Amino acid sequence: MMYITCLDMEGVLVPEIWIAFAEATGIPALRRTTRDEPDYDKLMRYRLDILREHKLGLKEIQEVISTIDPLPGAKAFLDELRSFAQVIVLSDTFEQFAMPLMKKLGYPTLMCNQLEVAPDGEITGYRMRVSQSKLSTVRALQSIGYETIASGDSYNDLAMIQASRAGFLFRSTPQIQADHPELAAYESFDDLLAAIRGAMV
Repeated sequence: MMYITCLDMEGVLVPEIWIAFAEATGIPALRRTTRDEPDYDKLMRYRLDILREHKLGLKEIQEVISTIDPLPGAKAFLDELRSFAQVIVLSDTFEQFAMPLMKKLGYPTLMCNQLEVAPDGEITGYRMRVSQSKLSTVRALQSIGYETIASGDSYNDLAMIQASRAGFLFRSTPQIQADHPELAAYESFDDLLAAIRGAMV
């Protein structure tokens, strides 16, 4: 059987970019993430309104991203996982945010979205790669003969986790774990690695 492991990026491999930016700018409203808001389009419109209000653009966000490192143990986890499994990082983030972080993780395959940026650096909008990108990607992989194993921490990861042959929550919120007791939930990379290994039978 052919397997591909699909991992969320923020909260699993790297810190939440918007939370880091909220802390750097002192704008607590930007701490809201997909852990809090299931509707991604609503969340992004909310974020773009705040950026416009404070006259913050791509340059300011990228400056903060350049200071972010992967979560402790994430690179070793990813290296070990890639030694025995195909891995795709599936994220609702944007190429303009993610690439410096992918460099620090050894350039795993990443599928994400794109920001629309004006010449002056204002983020004017965004383009999702496809509707329900994580679920759509998992189903597409299954349609070409792969079994998927998925892991993530947020509301927008649930569909890909539930649609996969095996799926796990990783460092998720107490609320999401309580709402989905049927999903195994892990806190350490070692436990998640063991669970992925165990699912590949």
